[in-house]
Amino acid sequence: MSPGKEIDEVSALRRKVAELESELRGHKQREQTSETRFRALADASPAMIWMSGPDALYTYFNRAWLEFRGSRLEEETGNGWTERLHPEDRDFCIETYLRSFSARQPFRMEYRMQRAGGDYRWVEDSGVPRYDDAGAFAGYMGTATDINDRKRGVFVPNEESVKMVLALTERERQVLVLIANGKSTKEAAAQLGISYKTADSHRSRILEKLGVHETASMVRYAIRAGLIEP
Repeated sequence: MSPGKEIDEVSALRRKVAELESELRGHKQREQTSETRFRALADASPAMIWMSGPDALYTYFNRAWLEFRGSRLEEETGNGWTERLHPEDRDFCIETYLRSFSARQPFRMEYRMQRAGGDYRWVEDSGVPRYDDAGAFAGYMGTATDINDRKRGVFVPNEESVKMVLALTERERQVLVLIANGKSTKEAAAQLGISYKTADSHRSRILEKLGVHETASMVRYAIRAGLIEP
């Protein structure tokens, strides 16, 4: 091979390498831009969002998650997020995640997690496998939702019952609450510092305004309106 031809081949190879390097830099820049956009959107979301890598370790948590936990990103990444799981749920939670991760299957689970302030809250955590542009497995992405109120069966007052109870006077509501809590008319009168006759008159008006005829129905109204616990 002549010296001139060898120089031309080396130059061509260098140009090819330079082109590949430029393409790689462009790809990385596009990836970084895409990642930046994703994180901006994730941080604006009210949902708690997390991501893990192909090694199963968690790599990202959005702002909603960190605010819920009262922690910094570096405290949650890796296996840090497992540190404040409820002791009774920790093993189940980790096993469910790792089993699904190994099978590359979506998962949904409920567990208790400590939030900022120290109390434990029930959350529903869902995760799905994610893949990069080339189709290679890249880890998991998921969301967590605070379901503590739903889990504990928080009572929601009946709107119509609330309206009916609000139509009562303040004194009538006081009498209603006492009677609904098991007090007799005489006991309610004594506790409110009024005469038995006045308390009985209030009771009669309550029955009339609610459109019922017995104490049991009064109690049901008080419960449905959220004046007393079921």
